[in-house]
Amino acid sequence: MEALLDFNRPFDVSLMDKVAMAFYTGSGRDRQSAQLVLTQFEENPESWTRVPEILESATFPQSKYIGLQILERLITTRWRALPDGQRQGIRNFIVGETVKVASDEMSLRRERAYVGKLNLVLVQVLKQEWPHNWPNFISELIQSSTANLTLCENNMAILKLLSEEIFDFSAEQMTQTKTKNLKTQMSGEFSEIFKLCVEVLKEANKTSLVKATLETLLRFLNWIPLGYIFETQVIDILLNRFLEQPEFRNVTLKCLAEVAALEVGPEYDQKFTILFAMVMAAINRMVPPSTDIRQGYADADDDVQELILNITLFLTNFLTVHLKTLEAAGDASKEALLNAHMYLVKISTVEEREVFKICLEYWTKLVSELYEEDQRGGEAGLLMGLSLGPRSGGRKDMYAAVLSNLRLVVTGRMAKPEEVLVVETEEGEIVREFMKESDTIVLYKSMRVVLVYLTHLDVSDMESILMDKLAKQMDGSEWSWANLNSLCWAIGSISQTMSEEQEKRFLVTTIKELLALVEIKRGKDNKAVVASDIMYIVGQYPRFLKAHWKFLKTVVNKLFEFMHEKHEGVQDMACDTFIKIAQKCKRHFVILQSGETEPFVDEILRNLSRITVDLSPQQVHTFYEAVGHVISAQANKSSQERLIATLMELPNSAWDSLMAQAAQNMDVLGSSDNVKVLSNILKTNVSACSAIGAAYLPQIGRVFMDMLGLYKTVSALISETVQRDGASHRKQDAEDQATAHGEEGYPEADGDIHQRRWQRGFRKSRDCQRQLHTAALDAILGDYQRNVPVAREAEVLFLMAVIVEKLGVVLSHCQIPATLDAVFQPTLDMITKDFTEFPDHRMGLYK
Repeated sequence: MEALLDFNRPFDVSLMDKVAMAFYTGSGRDRQSAQLVLTQFEENPESWTRVPEILESATFPQSKYIGLQILERLITTRWRALPDGQRQGIRNFIVGETVKVASDEMSLRRERAYVGKLNLVLVQVLKQEWPHNWPNFISELIQSSTANLTLCENNMAILKLLSEEIFDFSAEQMTQTKTKNLKTQMSGEFSEIFKLCVEVLKEANKTSLVKATLETLLRFLNWIPLGYIFETQVIDILLNRFLEQPEFRNVTLKCLAEVAALEVGPEYDQKFTILFAMVMAAINRMVPPSTDIRQGYADADDDVQELILNITLFLTNFLTVHLKTLEAAGDASKEALLNAHMYLVKISTVEEREVFKICLEYWTKLVSELYEEDQRGGEAGLLMGLSLGPRSGGRKDMYAAVLSNLRLVVTGRMAKPEEVLVVETEEGEIVREFMKESDTIVLYKSMRVVLVYLTHLDVSDMESILMDKLAKQMDGSEWSWANLNSLCWAIGSISQTMSEEQEKRFLVTTIKELLALVEIKRGKDNKAVVASDIMYIVGQYPRFLKAHWKFLKTVVNKLFEFMHEKHEGVQDMACDTFIKIAQKCKRHFVILQSGETEPFVDEILRNLSRITVDLSPQQVHTFYEAVGHVISAQANKSSQERLIATLMELPNSAWDSLMAQAAQNMDVLGSSDNVKVLSNILKTNVSACSAIGAAYLPQIGRVFMDMLGLYKTVSALISETVQRDGASHRKQDAEDQATAHGEEGYPEADGDIHQRRWQRGFRKSRDCQRQLHTAALDAILGDYQRNVPVAREAEVLFLMAVIVEKLGVVLSHCQIPATLDAVFQPTLDMITKDFTEFPDHRMGLYK
């Protein structure tokens, strides 16, 4: 193979084929050796001189692609360094090779991929040479096109690539001056190119040539002068010759969609109106209005599915830009306009997310405009004091049937409002993470916006549709988990869009029906789905809950019942809903409500152990955070401190017990069960602290010194372990075993857990007393400075960043230099010896 790299001997094309074949079809060492040889061959500055022989004589197709890659790299990186004669020779060779292969129908079909790569290389040459060194390129190309139809087809592909390079991708590849010059030249010579395209579209009967020409025209439409589009025959040709032909309709619709997206002056309004009417007439023939588009799309082949997509693009492009023009045309366009919207409603039922998202973008624009116009009309009427009878809804009334159907579609397709992933942490814990911006959540947010506008535009119709859908869940005619979930997510998404009285009637009826559905349905799975949907809905209506205390208390007590339900997902949903309600209605838990003998929070705390007995540790943390939010609403400081003390009685009791045992015998920290208990106690503190805030300081003070003592102890154990077992014994290995596998003997893991949890606790409290953070700094920084490098915890650096950021004014002048002395030089020594080691420490140091 290495003989390929000897440029002093004649080139062996057959050897090139063998090496390429070994790389693309071989395996193991042969493939690795071939890859090394090919890489060295391509990187050799003289390799381009071998390309003519490769392209002319190679029999293995990939050999030719390698040759063209070498040539392309030469053109893009070293073209200006080549003598004029060599540049001219390379240019002529590429043109000749392209013409040779593309002039023959059989070779063009057989070597389509090779010709495509040749075209790309030719365009790279054009970007370097045209127009200053190759002024006749366009005229030569057009002349050759008229002499050979097969060559004409490939020339269209070259023009398409050239247009893309200049008008679509130029910003990333060329200077602004060069791009401007190429655009000017292309525009200046476009009349001849356009004349060729029109001639082909009018006269040619060869399917592949017509398709190539339409694809090329498609790339021109977004930049050519409008006169070429509206003052020529091109639109008529597209409509009358190709739009309804199965082999051409998709690319034709793409062209028309590009035209539809053009934003032009009012002088072209009539032409756009006529264009819209003609395209809609053709759509009615291709996809009759009675077609079940949802089912038809599901059963269709790729070509028909692409047709539906292209119809969608045309309609949304046209209506987005020219809706007002069509509306201004009056009755002449009204039928086609409403017909187009009904097509979009039907297309919105298609089970293809990308198609639906295109429709949704247009629906968002339409309903927001209608809502804003409706609001302006209402405000104007109020300001003028008019009361001359019912006000005309204007555009809103014209689209009433469309909007009603749209409500039906969107409520039936409502996306999931939140995504929860169950993941394993570095400590081996199984936790739930709420995804912030997944595709489903983004879709839900867009759909919610549309539903909110739709509800404002006609709240009665929305309520009627939702109640009708709910009735069909009750009678079983549309019962399914998916249908019920979508319905309930839709109901939850329109919170506060109705008046309080309407919302009360609507919500009470909805909850009663769903509770009845729980009783009707048999099987725990069915009941769990309905129960989860009930919990979701009530969590979305805080205004109603705040206004109806007894209902709020009943709902929360029902959530506490669900916290004992072992069916998968129900306890999670109950805890998630409880924390939502606690955040939005927290004040109502701490005040004495009419008819009650004590604030509800006292009752919750009194029964805390009974409520949480069946919850997992993570669910308990969520519960404590929820109650923390409630306690944060208590304005009386002494009452708040009493509530915090009551809330933390159980964790504090467990903490005191373990600390007492540890004081007698440190071996208790060798138990993985005790490690988990300690970790859960700390997480419980963090959950409550993060919700309560600065008022949590007394509880921090209660456990802080114990925690620091524990930190010092386990940190010492970490260092002993590393020193005993060597630097290769990573603390992470111990941590994984202690927490993920439940094995004994690795208490050092807990020090890391302590540190991470309390870091988050500090972040939430700005008012830590001087003695607390002074003690923390002394313990943690001294430990970090003394430890061997592999035992130093990167989280110390992040903790210091948080303390300085949040408590900067509290820190004394002497503490800042001491902090830097403890972390800067030791960390710098760790990260400068090997630039791949300790990546977390690098991030922490810079932070």
